Amino acid sequence: MDSAAMIMWSVLFGAIGMGYVVYGKRQKAIVPLCVGMALMVFPYFVANVTTLVIAGFVLVATPYFLRA
Repeated sequence: MDSAAMIMWSVLFGAIGMGYVVYGKRQKAIVPLCVGMALMVFPYFVANVTTLVIAGFVLVATPYFLRA
Protein backbone atom coordinates (compact mmCIF):
# COMPACT_ATOMS: atom_id res chain seq x y z
CA MET A 1 0.00 0.00 0.00
CA ASP A 2 1.87 2.98 -1.28
CA SER A 3 -0.63 5.80 -1.13
CA ALA A 4 -2.98 7.34 1.39
CA ALA A 5 -5.89 6.94 -1.04
CA MET A 6 -5.30 3.19 -1.19
CA ILE A 7 -5.38 2.93 2.61
CA MET A 8 -8.48 5.10 2.93
CA TRP A 9 -10.46 3.15 0.32
CA SER A 10 -9.33 -0.16 1.86
CA VAL A 11 -10.54 0.90 5.30
CA LEU A 12 -13.85 2.14 3.88
CA PHE A 13 -14.53 -1.07 1.96
CA GLY A 14 -13.45 -3.15 4.96
CA ALA A 15 -15.91 -1.30 7.21
CA ILE A 16 -18.73 -1.76 4.72
CA GLY A 17 -17.76 -5.42 4.43
CA MET A 18 -17.94 -5.82 8.20
CA GLY A 19 -21.43 -4.37 8.13
CA TYR A 20 -22.45 -6.82 5.43
CA VAL A 21 -21.01 -9.74 7.41
CA VAL A 22 -22.92 -8.78 10.55
CA TYR A 23 -26.13 -8.27 8.55
CA GLY A 24 -25.66 -11.56 6.69
CA LYS A 25 -25.10 -13.50 9.90
CA ARG A 26 -28.10 -12.02 11.68
CA GLN A 27 -30.46 -12.41 8.73
CA LYS A 28 -28.99 -15.78 7.69
CA ALA A 29 -28.46 -14.39 4.18
CA ILE A 30 -25.59 -15.93 2.25
CA VAL A 31 -25.09 -13.20 -0.38
CA PRO A 32 -24.35 -10.29 2.01
CA LEU A 33 -22.20 -12.58 4.15
CA CYS A 34 -20.02 -13.67 1.22
CA VAL A 35 -19.84 -10.17 -0.26
CA GLY A 36 -18.84 -8.80 3.14
CA MET A 37 -16.01 -11.29 3.44
CA ALA A 38 -14.89 -10.46 -0.09
CA LEU A 39 -14.96 -6.72 0.68
CA MET A 40 -12.73 -7.25 3.70
CA VAL A 41 -10.21 -9.43 1.87
CA PHE A 42 -9.92 -8.13 -1.71
CA PRO A 43 -8.01 -4.88 -0.95
CA TYR A 44 -4.99 -7.00 0.00
CA PHE A 45 -4.77 -8.35 -3.56
CA VAL A 46 -5.37 -5.16 -5.59
CA ALA A 47 -2.42 -2.92 -6.40
CA ASN A 48 -4.15 -0.06 -8.23
CA VAL A 49 -6.44 2.53 -6.63
CA THR A 50 -8.73 2.73 -9.65
CA THR A 51 -9.19 -1.03 -9.74
CA LEU A 52 -9.80 -1.06 -6.01
CA VAL A 53 -12.56 1.55 -6.26
CA ILE A 54 -14.29 -0.05 -9.25
CA ALA A 55 -14.20 -3.55 -7.77
CA GLY A 56 -15.30 -2.21 -4.40
CA PHE A 57 -18.33 -0.43 -5.81
CA VAL A 58 -19.29 -3.53 -7.81
CA LEU A 59 -19.10 -5.66 -4.67
CA VAL A 60 -21.03 -3.13 -2.59
CA ALA A 61 -23.85 -3.10 -5.16
CA THR A 62 -23.96 -6.88 -5.59
CA PRO A 63 -26.35 -7.69 -2.69
CA TYR A 64 -28.86 -5.18 -4.05
CA PHE A 65 -29.03 -6.89 -7.44
CA LEU A 66 -28.51 -10.48 -6.26
CA ARG A 67 -31.18 -11.37 -3.74
CA ALA A 68 -31.11 -14.99 -2.66
